[in-house]
Amino acid sequence: MENGKVILDVKGLKKYFPIKAGSFRKTSGFIKAVDDVNLFMYEGETIGLVGESGCGKTTLGRCILRVIEPTSGSTLFRDRKGKMVDVNALDVKEMRTMWRDMQLIFQDPYSSLNPRMTVFNIIAEPLLCNNILRGKALRNRVFEIIELVGLSSRYLECYPHAFSGGQRQRIGIARALATNPRFIVCDEAVSALDVSVQAQILNLLQDLQEKLNISYIFISHDLGVIQHISDRVYVMYVGKIVEVSSAKDIFANPKHPYTRALLSARPTPDPRVKLKRTTLPGEIANPANPPSGCYFHPRCKYARDICRMEAPEWKEVSKGHFVLCHRALKI
Repeated sequence: MENGKVILDVKGLKKYFPIKAGSFRKTSGFIKAVDDVNLFMYEGETIGLVGESGCGKTTLGRCILRVIEPTSGSTLFRDRKGKMVDVNALDVKEMRTMWRDMQLIFQDPYSSLNPRMTVFNIIAEPLLCNNILRGKALRNRVFEIIELVGLSSRYLECYPHAFSGGQRQRIGIARALATNPRFIVCDEAVSALDVSVQAQILNLLQDLQEKLNISYIFISHDLGVIQHISDRVYVMYVGKIVEVSSAKDIFANPKHPYTRALLSARPTPDPRVKLKRTTLPGEIANPANPPSGCYFHPRCKYARDICRMEAPEWKEVSKGHFVLCHRALKI
């Protein structure tokens, strides 16, 4: 994988939401939802993005797609000609063309599908809106995609209410695949589904990746899902990436205290196995007023004065394993 081409290279990405106050709605501060994030991925790779609720995972995914306009930073994406293009510098018309290669699978398969549209129209909509296919070619493409995600073409004239959660998510995946994208952000794509159905959807996504060479950013709270599907994992805390490594290395040898706490909270299927839990004191930092130095230091038992005073820099603790922590090499 590391010998492949880089398809996405995010540098210094920030998204600050203004806080309005007073009668005249003046800006009194900013919520730092995404705070100076760097990220890259290879063609055909799956990146897992994990962290507590509110840490900025979904905002980061949507800023990369430019569904939400980032405050600053660059998002370089390799187009079909092999050129790295800064997505944030494109105008509206150019961005619409770029979105053919960059798609999103939503969390909730119930609310993300239009109940007034048939399955055929839902899948065909991206092709019609982008003026890609019409007529018989459009119909053939929709038939091809619905079979690709494991549903029968006889369902094409049905409406979303007639399907189970897993089937609706397959329809959502089919819609994302309509324009033949090369990169998809999966935003909690299986969290609303039963466990058995989750496994089916994960296997489907992996099969599609092998067939179509798609790259995924997979956002999830479920560490078991992340471990199963990811090649590399990015751990996020209060808008910042704090640890990056291969999935195997992250789960076997986490280095950041926050990552260790997350992994210690994983449930075990064997009730006889007693795991040592790491309990974090205090509350998650306020992104509108983050602490000085390392954002995690108020909850970290390893914190020292340098952690409170100075922002940490990235340290490579082993090949390809990076940690944003002053004391990563000592604990």
